[in-house]
Amino acid sequence: MSPLAVSALTTLAEDNGGNHPSLSPYLTGFGALGALLILLWLVTRFNRD
Repeated sequence: MSPLAVSALTTLAEDNGGNHPSLSPYLTGFGALGALLILLWLVTRFNRD
C-alpha cells in the first residue's frame, strides 16, 4: 500500500468509528436470530412431500 492510502485509512479508522449509540448489539443479534428462526419455520412448513 502506498503511504497516502495508509494515512487515509488511518484517518478513517480514527474518526468516531464504532457503533451508533442507539444500536444495541443484543437487540441486533436477537432480531437476526428471530428472523432466521422464522425463516427456518417457513421453510420446514413448505417442504412437505
